[in-house]
Order: sequence, then structure tokens, then C-alpha cells
Amino acid sequence: MVGSAVWRALQKRGYRNLLGRTSTELDLKNQEAVKNFYSTENPEVVIDAAAKVGGILANRDFPYQFLMENMQIQNNLINTALQQDVAKFIFLGSSCIYPKLAPQPLKEECLLTDFLEPTNEWYAIAKITGVKACQAIRKQFNKDYVSLMPTNLYGTNDNFDLNTSHVLPAMLRKFHEAKNSSNAPVTLWGSGTPMREFLFVDDMAEAVVYALENKLPEYLYNVGSGKDITIKELAETIQKVTGHQGEIIWDSEKPDGTPRKLMDVSKMKKVGWEYTTDLTEGIEKTYAWFLENIEKIKEVKM
Repeated sequence: MVGSAVWRALQKRGYRNLLGRTSTELDLKNQEAVKNFYSTENPEVVIDAAAKVGGILANRDFPYQFLMENMQIQNNLINTALQQDVAKFIFLGSSCIYPKLAPQPLKEECLLTDFLEPTNEWYAIAKITGVKACQAIRKQFNKDYVSLMPTNLYGTNDNFDLNTSHVLPAMLRKFHEAKNSSNAPVTLWGSGTPMREFLFVDDMAEAVVYALENKLPEYLYNVGSGKDITIKELAETIQKVTGHQGEIIWDSEKPDGTPRKLMDVSKMKKVGWEYTTDLTEGIEKTYAWFLENIEKIKEVKM
């Protein structure tokens, strides 16, 4: 999702000398394959949008894969970039790198000040190592390696698999399917009280391009809207966008996750970037893409 959005944003800007590989074309966990790619293509800039990602259920069931595979991907990309003397590296992480009970909104300085949220700590630990690797290279070798930590992203090319997707696309699919089943009730995890921040993926792509075209003075930046809503409010917004008119049932036996995750985005704003797409508009665009690609999405089992 993020990689394709960045690609579109770069093309829109007029960039033509773009190099990219899908996960089926290049296994980033394979060190030799990554080295061969670098030596053959000789990139000037690397944007690392690759990761093994998923929601609470996927993180709970596959902790080792979320830790190890993400470390393999980023270590291969970062270390080989250094060996090949790549001048600029943009590493994309996640807001889950911050402690579970860090003061809100989350500031970059909160990193490593307390314990992580248990439901996604394996992914978080992997991403923290990537941030620190880029920081170490920046410090030791004076290279322009920067880490951008996005809030919860959604949009075109999102993952709508209910077993592995994040909350927003999962809700969108559930409400759509329920609407087409005589407005059947929709059951959602948790209490609906946790608060979350969301950013349309095209806005994230614009932040990446901004970091590409400007030398940012610090090693770590939060990227988000700086606004959050409750999961209940999110559900009601998606219900309205999809046109579902049935009941919403909250399964309080399921985990809520972190009580709140709001990003302090003042550093990005200070250097000259901020988001432009509000949540309702972004959900409408995402639902329109969902409907256009419904046949392909239906191939992903509920």
C-alpha cells in the first residue's frame, strides 16, 4: 500500500528513473538477493516501505515472524545501502515503536522510555532496531538517513483480509458485507473506547517525497494528522460511508490494544509538511477503490 502510493507520488512529481520490486520479484529477507539488486541497479536513494504487517490477531499469532522477518528485511536494505555508499535512505516505521503508556501526544523523545504494547511488541522491536540503525549510520558516517514514523495508514491497495488487516480496512469490509446481507449486525472487537489517529496513504506518500527532496535536520519524525477519534466514532463513520443500517455489536471479550495513540507531528510541521486529507474524505476514497476492486478483494477469504 505505502510503496505503491509513494511510487504514484513520485511519478506525479515527474520522477522517471524509479526502481522497484514486489515481494514476489525480490525476497528482501535474502541477503544475497538484496546485494545483487543493489550492485546491479546502483540506486542513489532508497525508500524502505517494505514490512511484514498486520493487526492485533496476526501479531498475536505470529510473533516470531513479525520480529525476525522485519529485522531481516530492514537489516539487508540498510546495511547494503551503507556498503554501496547510498547517499540517502528513508526508513518507514510505525507509531507502535513508542511505549504503551507514553504521554499523549507521542513525541519522538518518548522512544525507549518505557515498555511496549504487548499486542504488537515484536513488530515494534524490529522497527526500533531499524530506526536506531539509521541513526547510528547518520551519526557515524554523516549520511542523510532518516526515519519517518507514520500513524495508522489506510487507503488504495490496503489489505482487506479480516485475519491480517488493520482496524479501518477490516471494518470497511465488514460493514460492506453486512450491508449486502440485509444490513446484518456487525460485531467488532473490544469496547470501542480506544482512540486512534489515521492518515490517508497518499498523504504519507507526500511526506516521503518531502523527506526525499529536503534534508531533514533530525533522525526521527512522526508523520500523521495530529488528530484522533475513538474506535466507536470510526465505526460510525465507516458505517455511514458504506451505507450500512444495521446494529453494531462490541465484543468486549476481545482486546482493545493501546488505550490511545496520538502522534505529536509538530516536528514535521516545523520543517514544512502537514497532511491535507481529512478522515471522512479518505474513507470515501478508500471505499470507492474497494468497490472498483471488489472482485479481486472477494478472492481474499473472510
